[in-house]
Formats: sequence, structure tokens, C-alpha cells
Amino acid sequence: MNQILKATDLTAGYGRKVIIDHQDISIPDGQITGLIGPNGSGKSTLFNTLNGFEAPIDGTVALAGKPITTFNARQRAQQIACLPQRTMIPEGVTVFELVSYGRYCRQRGLHRLSKADRSIIHDAIQAVHMTEMTNELLTNLSGGQQQRALIAMTLAQDSRILMLDEPTTYLDLTNQLEILNLLRELNQQFQKTIIVVLHDLNEAARYCDHLICLVNGRVKATGTPNGCDYRVNFGRSF
Repeated sequence: MNQILKATDLTAGYGRKVIIDHQDISIPDGQITGLIGPNGSGKSTLFNTLNGFEAPIDGTVALAGKPITTFNARQRAQQIACLPQRTMIPEGVTVFELVSYGRYCRQRGLHRLSKADRSIIHDAIQAVHMTEMTNELLTNLSGGQQQRALIAMTLAQDSRILMLDEPTTYLDLTNQLEILNLLRELNQQFQKTIIVVLHDLNEAARYCDHLICLVNGRVKATGTPNGCDYRVNFGRSF
């Protein structure tokens, strides 16, 4: 199995506070990997270190075999599209305009959107099933629709990896399942490697191909939902 992201002897945290302590972590290419664990276990720290937002205290993170620290911000964005847990919905912006922000990492200077850019934007909107809402203001949409639009923005980056930090947290159950079904669809249709932080173990087991289970900054279990003993380690919910 090819590994698209690999952390070796990783120590990470904030300032002098160590949260992830000398761990080896691998992310398989082309699969959906779920990061799970109790609150405070280090999921968000690992998320931000794997995507290059935070530099490791010690150890290395490699993206496709190259140290992630050798990529500048634009280069990282071309490889990894990230959706944080809390993303502000701008006022007065349409779905099309929001999704167009995903093209910034592919442009030089302040160039206008090209015909190719616009085609990619429309394709991304179509991929999340929002074509009829292309010109709608984001503030007029439901929470689930806004989240779909944000996912479309990450798709417009045309990156190999899509990372989402608890994308279902503020949604009702119906919209949670719709977002997770959408991620599975995007994984299969575009062969995206998806890394998602999830709070619900049942959702993680149902939608992820690979799980990494953290407790107190250490990997306690890893593997497929069927083969990973995360339920023994953590119980059935957090």
C-alpha cells in the first residue's frame, strides 16, 4: 500500500507543550483515513502538523516522499486542501465566489479567472450537487449546504489530498450522513486521499477505510475498521 503522508518519530505541540510524543504515522494513498480519539487526544495537533500548518518540534513529515517543510504555502495548497473545523461564512458572497477562492493557489498575481478556472469551479460545484445554487448567497443557505459549498472550494484547489477537521460537528444527523456520503463519493469518483477528524466512532467505522486512534498524544490503534481494536481501547463513544 502506497503511503502519501508519513510522519516519522513525530513530536508536535504548541510552544513548549508537547502533545504528540515521538509517534510514527502513515496515511495510505487514495483512501479515507479517520483520525479518532477522545477530546484532547491530539487529533487537531496531528491534523495541523500533517498538513504543514504547524512545524514539528521533532521528527519529520513527508509528503509523497519529500519533507513537507520544503514546500511553501502555495505548493502545499496545491497538494493538500484543508477545511478547518470552524470556517467563517463571508457576508455577501455567492457559492460561485466562495468556490473560486480555491483557485488562488493555482494563479499567479491578481489574475482574473480564466476559462479553465471557471470550468473547474463549475465542476466542483456540480460534484457537491449544488449547481442550481451557484449564484445563491451563502448566508441564505442551510448549514449542510454551506458545508457542501466549502467542500467544493477545496475541490477547486485540484489537490491530491483533502483534509477536514470534524466537518459534521455542527450539523444535524441527516446532514452529517449526507456530508459523509459525499466524501465517500468524492473519494471514489476523483480518487482523492481524504483525511478526516471524526468524533463519532460509528460514523468513522462506516465511512473510513483506515483509522488512526489517538489517546494522550499516542497512537493506540491503527488499521481498517474491522481489524483495528479501537473499540477495545476507547469504548464506543467519546
